[in-house]
Parts: sequence; C-alpha cells; structure tokens
Amino acid sequence: MNKRNDIRNVAIIAHVDHGKTTLVDELLKQSDTLDAHTQLQERAMDSNALEQERGITILAKNTAVDYKGIRVNIMDTPGHADFGGEVERIMKMVDGVVLVVDAYEGTMPQTRFVLKKALEQHITPIVVVNKIDKPSARPEYVVDEVLELFIELGADDDQLDFPVIYASALNGTSSLSDDPADQEPTMAPIFDTIVEAIPAPVDNSDEPLQFQVSLLDYNDYVGRIGIGRVFRGKIKVGDQVSLIKLDGTVKKFRVTKLFGFFGLQRLEIQEAKAGDLIAVSGMEDIFVGETVTPVDHQEALPILHIDEPTLQMTFLVNNSPFAGREGKYVTSRKIEERLMAELQTDVSLRVEPTNSPDAWTVSGRGELHLSILIENMRREGYELQVSRPEVIEREIDGVKCEPFERVQIDTPEEYMGSVIESLSQRKGEMQDMVHTGNGQIRLTFLTPARGLIGYSTEFLSMTRGYGIMNHTFDQYLPMLPGQIGGRHQGALVSIDTGKATTYSIMSIEERGTVFVEPGTEVYEGMIIGENSRENDLTVNITKAKQMTNVRSANKDQTSVIKKPKQLTLEESLEFLNDDEYCEVTPENIRLRKQILEKNAREKASKKKK
Repeated sequence: MNKRNDIRNVAIIAHVDHGKTTLVDELLKQSDTLDAHTQLQERAMDSNALEQERGITILAKNTAVDYKGIRVNIMDTPGHADFGGEVERIMKMVDGVVLVVDAYEGTMPQTRFVLKKALEQHITPIVVVNKIDKPSARPEYVVDEVLELFIELGADDDQLDFPVIYASALNGTSSLSDDPADQEPTMAPIFDTIVEAIPAPVDNSDEPLQFQVSLLDYNDYVGRIGIGRVFRGKIKVGDQVSLIKLDGTVKKFRVTKLFGFFGLQRLEIQEAKAGDLIAVSGMEDIFVGETVTPVDHQEALPILHIDEPTLQMTFLVNNSPFAGREGKYVTSRKIEERLMAELQTDVSLRVEPTNSPDAWTVSGRGELHLSILIENMRREGYELQVSRPEVIEREIDGVKCEPFERVQIDTPEEYMGSVIESLSQRKGEMQDMVHTGNGQIRLTFLTPARGLIGYSTEFLSMTRGYGIMNHTFDQYLPMLPGQIGGRHQGALVSIDTGKATTYSIMSIEERGTVFVEPGTEVYEGMIIGENSRENDLTVNITKAKQMTNVRSANKDQTSVIKKPKQLTLEESLEFLNDDEYCEVTPENIRLRKQILEKNAREKASKKKK
C-alpha cells in the first residue's frame, strides 16, 4: 500500500490553558514556514477576539508547517467540552494526536473527553508534558496518570506504547528527558516524534474521489466553504462533482475554488489529492458530514456523528423601556438572520421558532457555548433579551432522562467540606477523592446538569477564588425528582424609572447587594440588586434627598456607599430565575423581571399558585 510520506496529519488536544495554542505558535516559529519578517502575535491560532480575551480556543483551526520537506498539517482543537462537536469531526481528518498535559495539573475532564474521541477512532497518540519548567512540575506522576487514563478509556496495546516529550512551549524548549536541566532550545524532538510515530496517509490518488466535510466556514465572497480531508482520489478546480447529502440525495456542482493551508494562511491551490486537508467552495448548502464524489462514482463515506445539544434558552427581541437606544440591530428580522448565519458554521447549535415571531428557542452544548454566541452578537451591535438556561430532557426507552455532567474540582482542603455539601444539595454524587499534595484535594462528582446552572459563582465565593472547577457532559440518566439548583435569594426590583441616587442606594444597601452605581438609568421592573432574603423586594432607587434649609447640600455629596457588584454576562445568566430576562445590548447587560409592573407581577404569581 503506497503512503504519502510527504504529509502528516495531526490534531493537538489539551485541556483549557495547558499551553496548546502556545505550543502551536512555537512550532510555527521554529519550522520553515514563516518568513523572517512575519511577526507572530502571541496565541496566533486564537484569532477570534473572544478567544484572545478568554485565553481559550472556541473554533477548531488548521494550519500547516514544513519540517525537513514534510508538510505537517496541525488541527488546533477546542479544549472545552461545550465545543466537543468539533473535536469529534476533527478526529476523522487526522492520523495522530498530540496530547498536551500540564506538568503539574495532569489530566483534566476535558482532556479525558477529547482523548476518548481520539482513542475510539484508533488514532496514534503522542504525549507532550508541557510547562516542565514550573517549580511545581511532577512529570513522572503526570505520565503515570496519563497511562492510567489511557487504560481506563480502553486504549489498545499500540496506543498504550505512546512516546513522551517534555517541553516548555513558552520558552520554546523540549527534550525526551523529564529532567528540566536537559531541555534543548528547539522543538525538533516534537517534530521528529510526529514524523516517526504518526502514520503517513495512504496514497490512493488513482482511485475515485472521496472528500468529506468536517468543518464549515463562511466567506462573503465565495459563500459557504467546506473544510475536510481528501480520503481518496484527486480534486481539481473546475471539476464537475456530486455532493451526497446527509439524507442520501445527490446534488451536482462545479468546484470554483480550492484552498490549502500554509502557516496561518489559506492559499488558493489548483489540485489536491488523497491525504490533503483542504477547503472547497462552490456549493452553497454544503453541510458537515457530506461526501463529495465524482459524478459517475457516487460512494458516500459514513456520516459523522454530531453531539446533540443539552441546554436551551429563549432569545427574544428586546422590549424593555430602553429598547432600541444602544443597539444597531434590534428587529426580529435582524436577530433571526444573525442566528441563521451562526447555523452556517456551528453545527452543534439548533434554532427553532416559537409561538411568537419575536422569540426563538436556541439550543447548544452548554452555558459557555451559548454565552459566547450572545457575547459575539452583543459586540456586533445586536440588542436582545435571553431567558434562564434550562436543560434539554429526553425520553430514552420510555424513561424521562436528563443530562449529567462529570465535575472535577481542585480546591484547598479547608474548603472541601463546604464544596461536598453544596454539590450534594444539588444532587451531585461523589465518585472519587484524591489528595494531590500541597494541601490540595481533587474531587470528582457526577451531577445533573441543571444542578450546575448558576453554581460557578457560588463555588468561587465558597472557595475564596482558590477552587478550580471543570465539568464535561457525561451521559443521559433517569431524571431526578424535585427542584435542583436555582437561586436562594430574591431580587431587589426597581419600582420607578429614572436615575439611581446615592441617597437611595445607601438605604437599599442594608437590604442586600446592589448591582448599579449612582447615575445609572433604571426602569420599573429592572433588577438592581440581590435581596439578602428569599423573597423579591421592590425598592425606589431613584429617590433624591429632600433639601431643607437646615442641611447643607455638601454633606450629602460626601456619603460613602459600597462599590456595586457588576455582573459579567455569565454571572447574569446564572443569576436569572424563571420569571426574569437578561437584557443584552452593546453597552449594557441588565437584568429585569419578565412582567415589569409590580401589581401585574403579583397577580401573575398568585395565579401560578
């Protein structure tokens, strides 16, 4: 069987923040790919503004580097389980994976999730223990932990015999020895291991074409672009080909453009053959998992499995008293167009109409998945409202089931009791407890996903910010009875429209935590804080102090109030109850009651009872 020895296709997988994107940057710098004058920004692979800010990879990206005449195609994968749909499809495009693990933290839940997908496809693994220069590094322990994980995930004998390289991506050094003193100022050990250990693609270019779409991109000039691997045969610009759709129907189209990857660029090419990773344009409604074949030899590849969404929210047109003030796109038509555009590239997302023309049910893989969509829309100038996230229930063999998540927590021992108690209250079941040294403990729980909605803020304050929580979808299990999670405190709700005053805030502070500062514009029904008790409380935050001839005006100016608690988008979504909305505009994130007027709200809640 002929092989294409001039190519290696690999994916890099790792947990969030274990240094995967930095490693790719360093491989780019040290290969023969970038010109001397090309300045590489830090985390070059994370090209999306949100990725750069959060330091996480959201979209899978591909790049290619040349090393000693061999083209190494590198797929950078998202490390977060919310974007796991992408990970699965990338595994179909590659022949090997580079697993990057932190020399201190070791394996994490998302590492486990992504690795499981790779091992199931019988892909050859290489392990890079990164951040070896950390004073707290414990490489031997981490390699043993990786081996245990491989065994647990059912790796075969060949996969268990994985090569290990020790590196510091930040310093651009690597070595085959676990002694930090042996680090060499080069990435050659990683490149050499990729070339030696990862199999070259089979060269069956003389057979009929098979190209499968694994990822989608969209470009205003050429429309929808399908990114994937040529599994067999050749494809040229101008070819008349067939597209076998997911439902088995066939459409014909002409290949208008082909793109190859080199460095961080996408370059136009004229031809590609078996083993190449490329992008194809020419078919407007091409979709993930579909196969491109010759017109006279239509043979589809197996359809790619895409994970189903587990969480849903309602997106609505903003109808608050401040609607239309701050956004550029505010109408239902614009919001619907934007959601439909997102469906062009995000295959894990679902958008369904509701009874109202101004609302849509949007389903995704988790809170992070949906909050990133909302944040992107906000930055693009959209104004909208969203409801509280809720889990998607399913019926399996006649039994009502809900999604469960595997939760891994690293925390100082002193907070262990309160963490265990809080997760047990949310129906979490402890699976494992390990002392990781230095007074730290690692807890593993299986918890219903609805118990985790709104939990991370509580967890951070409980562990004084020292705790680290990671969770990933595990499976659907029979639904647990009763209410799980949710907010224990009521809301402080404005009864008036106007500007918040220092005088009012001073008296309201005794009742709970305030979210707004003096001068903030508020409206009736807007949530301006969290009550210290369980019930909602309506307050007048716009009341000014009455001036008499006895008091001087200056005295009021010197009143001291606490700094308001300003909620991020994620915290706002976590705060929401079922009768509330989060109003999102390019300039502000506000919380509000669905029914703004106090009397109407009280009537509605009586009816519910």
